[in-house]
Amino acid sequence: MSLFRRGEPLHVRLAREGGIGLGEPAQDPPPRGWEIDGVHGSARPRRWDVVTTVDVPELDAGHATFVALSRDERVAEEGPPGADVGPLAAAVERELDPPYRAEAVRRHGTLWAVAARSITVVALPGVAGHELELSVRDGARSLLVDGEPSFGSIPALERPDHVARARRIAGDRWEVRIDPL
Repeated sequence: MSLFRRGEPLHVRLAREGGIGLGEPAQDPPPRGWEIDGVHGSARPRRWDVVTTVDVPELDAGHATFVALSRDERVAEEGPPGADVGPLAAAVERELDPPYRAEAVRRHGTLWAVAARSITVVALPGVAGHELELSVRDGARSLLVDGEPSFGSIPALERPDHVARARRIAGDRWEVRIDPL
């Protein structure tokens, strides 16, 4: 037998060996939920609302993360101290209005990839800590401040049968996510 067999195309041989008939009607109906080509289970939630690239020659770093509270106010979380993330924010703001959280990574040379997602920002004056978790279930409240149990509650975050997670951005402004229990 020849090493380079020409009698049968590769795709036909692989289909035959895999038990798939080409050009023949299917013997059994596809399993329920698999009727549409390319659909394999539930879609994962989107992590980013915007993903874009931008040329930023003046930024000397490998990555940066920041929160845009408004078009004029940004809080840098990672990256070089005092770095101007304005060009990165401008690229995001062509498609997404503040407030948002963004991560940027230098791809090569002066080309950066930037991804951002909308966030909810709430002012919580007088609240201590850096991370909060408040859950309310059947009227019972549970509050964690920086991972430690705490007494009391934060009325601005309370929702019946929901959990609120908050992370301090700057001053009394917090990024808040509220999910049902």
